Amino acid sequence: MCGIAGFWRDNSDQSTDWLEKTASTMVNTLVHRGPDDSGTWVDRAVGVAFGHRRLSIIDVSKAGHQPMISADGRFIITYNGEIYNFQKLRQQLEKKGHRFRGHSDTEVMLASFVHWGVESCVKKFNGMFAFALWDRQNRQLWLARDRIGEKPLYYGVQNGTLFYASELKAIRAHLDFRPIINRDALASFLRFSYVPAPHSIYKGIKKLLPGHLLGLKSATDSAKSQPYWSLDRVMQNG
Repeated sequence: MCGIAGFWRDNSDQSTDWLEKTASTMVNTLVHRGPDDSGTWVDRAVGVAFGHRRLSIIDVSKAGHQPMISADGRFIITYNGEIYNFQKLRQQLEKKGHRFRGHSDTEVMLASFVHWGVESCVKKFNGMFAFALWDRQNRQLWLARDRIGEKPLYYGVQNGTLFYASELKAIRAHLDFRPIINRDALASFLRFSYVPAPHSIYKGIKKLLPGHLLGLKSATDSAKSQPYWSLDRVMQNG
């Protein structure tokens, strides 16, 4: 188990130090998810900030540190989970000329994005995962969640800032976030003892649905997440 958190502010007027400090403050609320290591990555030019708390399981060396950058420098990822078939994917990528410096599934994910593209890769990944991925070339943010939704991921926009995190407490830690209670979600909680997806207890913050991928071209992009897998489709196909 690891913890991820971050944000995107279009046309950010904040310093690199502020972006790093804010990302660190957010993700450090998730230390219980990842006590072994932490890291941040920011790009002031586009107002993107990533944070990560690591529980070291696969490749406990520094080669597994996150956020991690792809070998070609295009993609940056902060990721929570485990890709069970990463060794098979690594073998395929090595045959195609990719070289690896460590032994983590995170590095294999990044090489996969470089080789096959994001939308194809989520269909190839067999595992439990939630990740945020920044594409420097296309200036696009991707958010994804595993097929069954074992790993959590919340996201939403408020006052021109897009927030995302493994847990709501990380989003609350951002100074620009205003925790306004979603009354409909509260009513659902009182009735069912939980908040049904895609809603959360906070207005404007959603749970990314299981088996969904969301690609955003700006912090205020209104694009909807798209399913890349569904149990109903599997059952229909036999």
